[in-house]
Amino acid sequence: MKYRLAIDLGASNGRGIVGFVEDGKIKTEEIYRFKNGVQQLNNHLVWDVEYLLVEIKNIIKKAFEKYPIESLAIDTWGVDYVLLKGNEIVTPCYAYRDLRTEEIIDQVHNLVPFEILYEHTGSQFQKFNTIYQLYSDLVANRLEGVTDFLMIPEYLMYRLTGVKCKEFTNATTTGLINHQTLEFDEEIIKSLELPNHLFPKLNSPGTIVGELSKDIQEEVGGNCKVMLCATHDTASAVEGIPMQGNQPYISSGTWSLLGVKTARPITDENSMKSNYSNEGGVGYNRYQKNIMGMWLVQNLKEEICPEKDFNTIVKEAMSSTYEEVLDCDDSSLLSPKSMVEAFDKLLRNKPKSAADYFKCAYKSLALGYSKAINELEKNVNCCYEKIYIVGGGAKNQYLNDLTEEMTGKKVIALPIEATVLGNLKIQFKENKI
Repeated sequence: MKYRLAIDLGASNGRGIVGFVEDGKIKTEEIYRFKNGVQQLNNHLVWDVEYLLVEIKNIIKKAFEKYPIESLAIDTWGVDYVLLKGNEIVTPCYAYRDLRTEEIIDQVHNLVPFEILYEHTGSQFQKFNTIYQLYSDLVANRLEGVTDFLMIPEYLMYRLTGVKCKEFTNATTTGLINHQTLEFDEEIIKSLELPNHLFPKLNSPGTIVGELSKDIQEEVGGNCKVMLCATHDTASAVEGIPMQGNQPYISSGTWSLLGVKTARPITDENSMKSNYSNEGGVGYNRYQKNIMGMWLVQNLKEEICPEKDFNTIVKEAMSSTYEEVLDCDDSSLLSPKSMVEAFDKLLRNKPKSAADYFKCAYKSLALGYSKAINELEKNVNCCYEKIYIVGGGAKNQYLNDLTEEMTGKKVIALPIEATVLGNLKIQFKENKI
C-alpha cells in the first residue's frame, strides 16, 4: 500500500493527514494538528513562517513514525508570500489582513487602471491582492536585492528541498497572471516596474519539486518526494469535491469561496462589476468570489463568549428574534479591532445579546451567498439547482438551512476534508511518481 502526506495550512490551524487507497477510495488519518494565526509586530499583522516550518517538520516526523510515506504536498491560503535575498528571508512576512496596501492602491490604478488589470487577469479586486502587496514593497524599497518571491507553500517546500518552484493555482491569486497565456503578465509587471526576474515560468499541480534535503531527512527520520498539489487551498478543495455534474460550490472556512468551474475565464464587464474572480484549477477555471465567511463568527466568539462551543452558539442564534442583516463583505469587517463595534456601526438597531450578533452574522452570510449566486447565474447565463458546501462551515446546519432558504437552491453539505482530499488526489494520479 502506498502512503501520501497532505499538509494543509489555514489561517487558524494546520494539519497533516496521511492518505492511502483502499477499495478504490482515498482513506485518511490525521497525524498532527497545530494552531496558526497572524501576529502583531510594530503595528502590522505578520506570519511567523519559521514557526510554520517547525510544525511542518513535526508533521513529517510523526508521519514517518507510522507510515512509509512516498510523497508529500503542501497547500495554504493564497495571496501571501515570502521575499528572499538568495537563501535569506526578508522579514517580516506580512499577512494579507494587514492594512499596508491601502495607501498605494490608487498609485497602482494610476499606472494600470483596474479595468485594464481585470481585462488582463480576470482577478477580482481585493485590497490585499499580491499585486498591491508587491507594489507596497517596491515603494518601501523592500525589493532591493531580492532574488525571489515565493508564495507561502512554495517557500515551505523550498525549505524542505532546497528547490525554488512556482505553482500555477496559487499564482492566480496574485492578480498578476494573464488569463490567456496563463503565465505572469509581462505588460503589467513592466508598467509597475516590478523586477522581472521575480516572475519565472509556472509549474502545474503534479510536478515533482524534489526530495527532502539531507538535513531535513535527519530531522524527520525519512525521505520522500515533495510534489506540487494545487497549492492554493481552495483549488485543492474544489478538486476534492465529489460533485455530480457541474454545480456551484462554497468552500466554507475563514473565507467563503463561492463559485463554479468554467472551461475558460470570464472577464466581461458584468463579471468585473460584480467582482468575480478567475483563478486556476486543475484543468479548468474557477469562476468565484470571496465572501467574508466564518471570520465574522470566529471573531464574535473570541470577543463575546470564547468559552462557548459552536453548537451552543448556533442553538442560541436560532432562538434569537433579531432580524436585521448587514453587508457581510463591508471592508470594515476585514480586520477590525472589535468585531462587535464593527457590527454596531453597520446596523440601525444594536443587537441586545450574543445570540442576536450571531444570528445577524449567519443571516448576513446566507444573504451574501444568495446575492453572489444570483450574480453568478446571470454572468455565466446558466441556472443551477444545487450548491455543494465543503469545509468547516458545512457542519453548520443552521447556516446551511438559511442558505437553502435564501438561495432557493438545494444545499448538499459535505462535512469532508475536501482540501486534503484534493491534495491527495493529485498525489495519487498515475505516472506522477
